Amino acid sequence: PNQLSDNMKKHGGFIPGVRPGPRTAQHIDGIMTRITLPGSIALAMVAIFPFFVTRQFNVAPSFAQFFGGTGLLIVVGVALDTLQQLESQLMTRHYEGFMKRGKIQGRRG
Repeated sequence: PNQLSDNMKKHGGFIPGVRPGPRTAQHIDGIMTRITLPGSIALAMVAIFPFFVTRQFNVAPSFAQFFGGTGLLIVVGVALDTLQQLESQLMTRHYEGFMKRGKIQGRRG
């Protein structure tokens, strides 16, 4: 957080409502703590999910491990990346359509 705060200060960046310097570092540290703690708890739950599935539902451990843990993280990551790419493509097409209908035309138009 301190290095990030210093870099922001050097390049003229700031966080609205937070004074540059040590207060910015404290603010960033607080945000990182609030994000990291729930994320690590969720990651731990995903990691031990296959163990509980094999215990509760009496399924083969290989089946539970295939659908849990790392496989689940990969599937969710790919799905989020695909949605982000789809959204950016839709935004690009939206802006292209907006630009084609403009009243101001260049030399070629």
